[in-house]
Amino acid sequence: MSGAVDLSVLKERAEAQRSRAAAPAPQPGAEPGAPGQVPQGASIIDVTEATFETDVVARSDQELVITLLWAGWSEPSVQLAQLLQELAVRAAGAWTLARVDVDVAPRIAQAFGAQSVPIAIALAGGQPVSAFDGRQPLEQVGAWLDEITSKMGIPSPDTEPEPEPEDDPRMVAAEELLNSDDLEGALAAYQAILALEPENVEAAAIARNVEFTIRAKQHDPTILETAEPGDVDAQLAAADVLLLGQRPEQAFDRIIDVVRVSDGDDKARARTRLLELFELFDPAEPFVVAARRKLAAALY
Repeated sequence: MSGAVDLSVLKERAEAQRSRAAAPAPQPGAEPGAPGQVPQGASIIDVTEATFETDVVARSDQELVITLLWAGWSEPSVQLAQLLQELAVRAAGAWTLARVDVDVAPRIAQAFGAQSVPIAIALAGGQPVSAFDGRQPLEQVGAWLDEITSKMGIPSPDTEPEPEPEDDPRMVAAEELLNSDDLEGALAAYQAILALEPENVEAAAIARNVEFTIRAKQHDPTILETAEPGDVDAQLAAADVLLLGQRPEQAFDRIIDVVRVSDGDDKARARTRLLELFELFDPAEPFVVAARRKLAAALY
């Protein structure tokens, strides 16, 4: 199985076979000619010479494909086919089982250089990476497949999922205060968590938002009309009201205007407040990126 698979003999006939209906491959273990039923949720396909390049080689560029070369007259073939089908069902689409009846598609067996059946070949990136001779004990199939999927980072269906982390009771209590609109109590709860865990990113982010909300709700909404251009405190309060009203661009522009016309402590205070408001959002937000550019222009 070493080296590249010679697909030239298959490609030469692919177009010709696509022009006529290919005979369906029988289900392993079924009576000749009987249609096979693929279990729901499993990725199992029957492959012909016409479909091999697309269904096996091209597919293996995207996912692991286990190609089974089998024959209905071979009892070991039927046994291996049934076992691989069970494993494919358990894998639930993590990899694909591609069944090739060598009596229907003998050139595929020739391309792999197979001298007998059954043989299971694992393909990835368009090339075989491992093969299993079905004449070996069938109990080794699972170990062979586990080794391949492990190397490719495919989780085993037998692997227990990581347990969900238990909710921090302190965070739950703080959230309950927040949901009951007890903003002061919620802020105190989150700050208590941060006092013990300064690196708690979630608590820090929520605390910033709660602190802003408390401050913004203390402002009279009429500040938007009454704030004098030179009154820094009033302009910062107006920006809070705008941001609380879901108008971040206008809020940022209001403070940037203060930065542009102010100097000394007023300029520094306005800049600091704007940076604090930036922290309430994802730094990649377009309006945050645009406001940072405007701030840079206003400063320099």
